[in-house]
Amino acid sequence: MITVCGEAVVDLVPSGSRSYTALPGGSPANTAVALARLGVPTRLLARLSGDTSGRLLREHLLANGVDLAGAVDAAEPSSVALVELGEDGSARYRFLLDGTADWAWTAQELPDPGPEVTALHAGSLALARSPVLEAFLGRVTCTVSIDPNLRPALLADLDQTRAAVRRWVALADVFKASSEDVALLHPGEDPAEVALRWTAAGPALAVVTLAGDGVVAALGSELVRRPAVPTTVVDTVGAGDTFTAGLLEQLHRDGLLGGRLTLTSADVGRALERGLRAAAVTCSRAGAEPPWACELDPS
Repeated sequence: MITVCGEAVVDLVPSGSRSYTALPGGSPANTAVALARLGVPTRLLARLSGDTSGRLLREHLLANGVDLAGAVDAAEPSSVALVELGEDGSARYRFLLDGTADWAWTAQELPDPGPEVTALHAGSLALARSPVLEAFLGRVTCTVSIDPNLRPALLADLDQTRAAVRRWVALADVFKASSEDVALLHPGEDPAEVALRWTAAGPALAVVTLAGDGVVAALGSELVRRPAVPTTVVDTVGAGDTFTAGLLEQLHRDGLLGGRLTLTSADVGRALERGLRAAAVTCSRAGAEPPWACELDPS
C-alpha cells in the first residue's frame, strides 16, 4: 500500500464567463486518486471537513477507491482554490486557506504507517504549512516521496522556502519537482544540475518535470531523460500529480518500494515513461481527471 498525506481542496474552475464549477482537488488528493485508479492500494491521510465541500471531497475519494481509514473528521471548513486557466491550458491558483481543515494536524492524528505501507508520499501546501507533518516524515521507515508543488502566491519569504526545501530533500527517497519549482528556487539554473545537487543531498532519485520538454531525473550522478508524450492539452490541472502517481505506481509494480531505494537507470526510465503517459491523459481532459489502469494498459 502507498499512503499519501496532505490536503484535499475544492477547486473552483471557470465554466463560463461568469460561473465556476466546484471540483475535487488538492495535489496530494489528486495523487491518491490517480494511484487508486491505476490499481495501487492507496490510503489518504487528510483532514476532511464536514461542510458541503468536505462531503464532496470525501465522496470523490471513496468513489475512486481511496482508503480513508486514516482521514480525520475536521471541524474547520474546507480549503478552496480559485483556478485561472491560461490560453495554453496552464493553470494558476489563488487560495482561500485561513482557518481551514488542512493545516491543523496534531501528532496524534499522524500515526506511524503500518508494515503494509511501502511508501509515503507528501508535499504541497500541507507540508509547507505544517511542522507536524514534516516531523512525521522524519520518523517513518518506508520509502518517502515528496513533491514540494510550490505556490508563489503563498510564499512570503523565498529564503525560508529554500531552507524548507533543503530539509525536505534530506527527508526524501524520491524528490519530484517541476521546472517552475526549480525556476523559483534557483533562477536561471539548469534543472538537470539542480536535480544532481538534490541527489547528492540524500534522495536516491530526484525528478524534474519539464512540461512539453518531458522530464529529467538524477539517479546518483547519472541523468535519465524521457521526452513528453504527445497529447492535445485541454488544461494542466492535476498533470504533475498524475505524473507522480504514475512514477510511484511503476516503482510499486516493480517491487522497488519499501525503504531506501536501489534503482537502475532502466528502472527509472520505465517509471518516468509511465508517469508521462499518465500525465498526458490528464492534460487531454478538463480538470484533475487521471486515467484508469485500463486506459494505459488496454487488454
